[in-house]
Amino acid sequence: MSLLKVESLSKSFTSGGMWSGKRKVTHAVNDVSFEVAKGETLAIVGESGSGKSTTARLVMRLLEADAGRITLLGEDVSQLKGSALRRKRRHMQMVFQDPFASLNPRMKIADSVGEGLRVHAPELNSKQRRAKVAGILEQCGMDDSVLDRYPHQFSGGQRQRIGIARALAVSPELLVLDEPVSALDVSVQAQILNLLSDLQKEHELAYLFISHDLSVVRHVADRVAVMFAGRIVEQGDVQDVYVRPKHPYTRELLDARPVGHPSQRHAAGDEIVRSDEGVADAGCPFRLRCPFARSDCETFDARLSGGEHRIACLHPL
Repeated sequence: MSLLKVESLSKSFTSGGMWSGKRKVTHAVNDVSFEVAKGETLAIVGESGSGKSTTARLVMRLLEADAGRITLLGEDVSQLKGSALRRKRRHMQMVFQDPFASLNPRMKIADSVGEGLRVHAPELNSKQRRAKVAGILEQCGMDDSVLDRYPHQFSGGQRQRIGIARALAVSPELLVLDEPVSALDVSVQAQILNLLSDLQKEHELAYLFISHDLSVVRHVADRVAVMFAGRIVEQGDVQDVYVRPKHPYTRELLDARPVGHPSQRHAAGDEIVRSDEGVADAGCPFRLRCPFARSDCETFDARLSGGEHRIACLHPL
């Protein structure tokens, strides 16, 4: 049984109004489905605006979905509200992209990390709560000298360790990691990624890892879902997708990443030539940019198909 199961999740935003005379509907997340097993890392990748961070917030119920179902530990959490939702949130926690903005600058670290324990472990007194917070921080590479200090007294990497400790405080089964290292220096990124790997093994955590960095994803994920214009266009084992991408958009993303040596690029003439056209309103959303698009792509419903390596494409590579 999957720890997390997302089925046909959708979310749209409307911009404009009566003053502009025009209303534009943006399908930020469009019929997205995936599963995450216990102890597994599923990465969602895509360019800016593809809908990956919105998907993370929908899973966490920080945004309300227009349609779809979210099942956590066998229970449908899509319609939970109030105290029932708060109780379920103990099982899924989020680590945000900006480690400074996600911490209250007026709260000491002991209070920030222990805030979730006040809600989910009310039986602990202040001394017990402080001791547990100190233990969690130690697991994240911080000693108890940080307890009575404030977020502005720490570096970005240290603040992200504190953010991870705060998420772990209530012993969740799932962490939703929204670009957790993109705001950090490269050397610090490696330290945080190693920490996340160690914590995952120690606590048997499942990760939903949101990122635009394909190099990071290849090293941290078990499976990957590639998003374009609110839809998942390719999904499968991370090594299989990276070595044998089947969707033209996935190939475009891989061609655009930096490489250490020219020999690592595809052979001359084998690259996908990118078009700067936009997103199609009907049919395959990528067809305006795809060099392999044909007339039948105009009516394609862009749903994933296949076995372990699934794609939403009529003319795969």
